[in-house]
Amino acid sequence: MYTDKYIYNFEKLDVYNKALNFIYSVFDISKRLPYKFQSSLGDQLRRASLSIVNNIAEGSDKISSRDKKNFYSHSLNSSRECIPMFTICLNQNLINKSEYDKLRDDCTVICKMLRKLIDSVL
Repeated sequence: MYTDKYIYNFEKLDVYNKALNFIYSVFDISKRLPYKFQSSLGDQLRRASLSIVNNIAEGSDKISSRDKKNFYSHSLNSSRECIPMFTICLNQNLINKSEYDKLRDDCTVICKMLRKLIDSVL
């Protein structure tokens, strides 16, 4: 009986795994937001971070380069979307400067990795 789990190509990508860890950080932050920010800022942060990995996964199996780049670009846009929300969280004293710096740095690394991934698609 075959017991090894199939590993999808996107699961081997460093950017996918970095983005997964990023999601966990975002979810930890969003859980701590006051109730009045949960349904707006918290929900949008969670959706944007999920969109990063979902678009990497969906794009990885596309046949055409154009389709791959399109999904990877959506992922990049979702990554960038997180930055103003982190700034809002910092300015509203919902996260501290250290948390902000870490989230922003992680997001910047993901953006750079996604840019390289997009550029590598022929």
